[in-house]
Amino acid sequence: MNDQNNMTSSKPTTQLPSMKEMFSSLIAAPSVSSVNSEFDMGNKNVIDQLAEWLSDLGFEVELQQVSVSPDKYNLIARKGIGDDGLILAGHTDTVPFDESLWKSDPFKLTERDERLYGLGTSDMKGFFAQVLEAVQEFDLDKLTKPLIILATADEESTMAGARALIENNQLRAKYAIIGEPTGLQPIRMHKGVMMESIIVHGRSGHSSNPSYGNNAMEGMHRVIGDLLEWRQILQNKYQEPLFEVAVPTMNLGHIHGGDNPNRICGECELQIDLRVLPEMDVDSLRASLNQRVANVLIDSGLTYKIQSLTEPVPPMLTAATSQIVKATERLSKKKAGSVAFATEGPFLDLMGIETVILGAGDIDQAHQPDEYVALDRLEPMIDLLKNIIFEFCIENNNKENA
Repeated sequence: MNDQNNMTSSKPTTQLPSMKEMFSSLIAAPSVSSVNSEFDMGNKNVIDQLAEWLSDLGFEVELQQVSVSPDKYNLIARKGIGDDGLILAGHTDTVPFDESLWKSDPFKLTERDERLYGLGTSDMKGFFAQVLEAVQEFDLDKLTKPLIILATADEESTMAGARALIENNQLRAKYAIIGEPTGLQPIRMHKGVMMESIIVHGRSGHSSNPSYGNNAMEGMHRVIGDLLEWRQILQNKYQEPLFEVAVPTMNLGHIHGGDNPNRICGECELQIDLRVLPEMDVDSLRASLNQRVANVLIDSGLTYKIQSLTEPVPPMLTAATSQIVKATERLSKKKAGSVAFATEGPFLDLMGIETVILGAGDIDQAHQPDEYVALDRLEPMIDLLKNIIFEFCIENNNKENA
């Protein structure tokens, strides 16, 4: 680690619980978010616990209500003044879980096989325990640039927490680290996500005579053929070799039409998933989709409707030359890469905050039974956080004033 003796010579007198105790408290607080109301719940219990710990460390803590039922909140904890500080960010929610497939209680932190098991250990409530472990090593009164801890709601479902930050324009900082599971590798880009529903309306009738109706399923057949052509056009035009799948993808994920073989299909719905590269514009893609469906159904007598199943998540791209990218590459000794999954990073980007995704867990543990984080990842991640805090909230400013 950089020489931080001047920073830590007078640490706060407040003593937080041990890192494993903080891990355990966070995991024990259920905070599932889901687009299915049967599973959806609030995150206030997690937010309140983080607020207590951060207040004890001297942070100014603000809670932002995202939804009333169930109670969902963002937390913004700030120490220091200014608009050019560092954010350490994460989401407080988890996905639903299949308890019968777990070998241990998902809400009880369990240590075995040199791993910590529990829902959210890797993705990503455990990140906050690591942040707090790193932060309490410092005398925060000696910060020369602000340090902000951000905890959000509903990343796993609607991104409502991140969207609320933009709507309220409350976040001011220059750089951010989001602790999603990346195996200690900095990530500076990921694809965006669009999920669209295409509904073709025809006219039902007796199947004995096609003239009795207008078959929506046959119209959807035309639409699918055109979509596959469009996918190839997009993949020929857009390529980014830093991604494992270097091209944009389009998945035809769900289709349903008609109700009986002896009735002409009156309505057919197709749901698609598009994963788009950073140089692609979501609004332009939606306009192109609408125009292509209109063209392929022209003169068919069929009508159609296109609607978004969820609000799109834009792609993320932070420049390779960004100070936060170069610093995390140097400190982790790993080149910044890309991932296929989406994060809250693009929403921070929209606020002018240069963002890197960097966490101790692995994405192949996320959303799985027996989710875990390896114990040997924790100290390296905490050291990374200490170095990043020191470099961006103390050292750079001292150099500028030298």
